Amino acid sequence: MYIGEAARVTGLSIKAIRFYEQKGLLPAPKRHGRYRVYSSQDLELLRLIRDAKALGVPLTKLTAVVPARGETLDWPQIRRFIEGIKQDIRAQQLRLEQQLATVDKCLSAMDDCPGLSD
Repeated sequence: MYIGEAARVTGLSIKAIRFYEQKGLLPAPKRHGRYRVYSSQDLELLRLIRDAKALGVPLTKLTAVVPARGETLDWPQIRRFIEGIKQDIRAQQLRLEQQLATVDKCLSAMDDCPGLSD
């Protein structure tokens, strides 16, 4: 599959796919003449990168689960990686809930301020 089709299937731009190749997140694909040809494993990796980016995962963290050239994706390792992301999100959620509680306390304290109108 050529880069245009890979972009359409994954929802990524051609520019993003080339950028991921440049950064070493995606191995250089095989070529058919001057055209890049992407395999099903390349598409799986592009989807993983897309989804991780949507979750706010920095590209530098993704390098821990990206296979070396020619190696297949290590799904158990990817699962552990995603579970780690889930733990990070839960910790962030807890911090946000604590911040909301603090804001609520401030608002409650302001209810007693003289001259404050709703």
